[in-house]
Amino acid sequence: MAATETITAHGHEHVKATHESTLEFTSDDWLTPAGDCILGIEADQVPADFDPAFVAAAQSADAEITVTIEAGDHSQTITGRGHPELTFDDDRSMVARTSTYTDDRTVMIDADAAAADIDRELVAALADGATATVEFRVTT
Repeated sequence: MAATETITAHGHEHVKATHESTLEFTSDDWLTPAGDCILGIEADQVPADFDPAFVAAAQSADAEITVTIEAGDHSQTITGRGHPELTFDDDRSMVARTSTYTDDRTVMIDADAAAADIDRELVAALADGATATVEFRVTT
């Protein structure tokens, strides 16, 4: 089974993508310099909006999740996995983690990249305010 969710978010001048264990997209319309894991703001969907079929698939212990981030001419795909404890309940932000930690914001664990690993040209485009298309894909 495969399911996808696609969100649109916007870059911001404070995007620096230096966090070494997470990356995040938020529906907030602001970003402070302390938000070093945030790649995009004003996301048009949050985990609580995701289709129940996507959530159920992502909660499988066998789920593989990929996140593809595109902005301007730049693209990067991050691969991780799902987990039975992923709730997709958060109504504000979504976090991919390189660890196995889960909370209401977590949408992927064991990610093979964090914000600090994102291509610097993609980060620069987001820091210049580019619009990002972010596709979450789960396969079981």
